[in-house]
Amino acid sequence: MRTMLVIHMDTQKASELIRDNEMEQFMQSAMGRLRPEAAYFGPHKGVRTGFIVMDLEDPSQLPSISEPFFSRLNATIEAFPVMTVDDVRTGLQRYASA
Repeated sequence: MRTMLVIHMDTQKASELIRDNEMEQFMQSAMGRLRPEAAYFGPHKGVRTGFIVMDLEDPSQLPSISEPFFSRLNATIEAFPVMTVDDVRTGLQRYASA
């Protein structure tokens, strides 16, 4: 299932990783594990934030996906299903024909 992860990073923890030159390696490792369809980063609600669209094959993946962000960045994470325009169109067509 196409899933959006919104990762709000703790400013102090993220700054420590940046200062210690560990953020690039951490993010590269995370992106390798997640294999995202898309990933965007920028400020949101006053903190460094990642917006990551990925395929969540099974909900049991959530702990292994989330834990590195919790432990290394003291992050708060939201995960929810998302759709493309084509997915919305298909869903609306199914609704109309039901």
